[in-house]
Amino acid sequence: MKQFALLFLIATVFIGCSDRDDNLDGVNIRIKNESSVTFDTVQVGSDEMIHENIGPEEYSGYLEYETAYSYAYINITVGEENYVFQPIDFVGETPLENGFYTYGLSISEEGVVVLNFVVD
Repeated sequence: MKQFALLFLIATVFIGCSDRDDNLDGVNIRIKNESSVTFDTVQVGSDEMIHENIGPEEYSGYLEYETAYSYAYINITVGEENYVFQPIDFVGETPLENGFYTYGLSISEEGVVVLNFVVD
């Protein structure tokens, strides 16, 4: 009887455990600020997808996207300044699978947005 109870307990633990990326309905993207200034807002793709107040070397929360790629249109606001990363197109690109990803962003001395894509 003790063996059955132990087997039942082990089976319950394994069945009850799941990864955070099980049963996802979309692509989850967060921002890592790899610069030395605070990003007031970071727009990724559409107008509704805004990450806010990301300090240097900090992460935003994840936002869920229906479709995303390893790069995207990005508009960073720092004070009164805007910095834009503008892809030309996504021809030949494969959409990301549902999961968790990070766009590491920095701004060069010339004002160019630098994107570092990471699979979480």
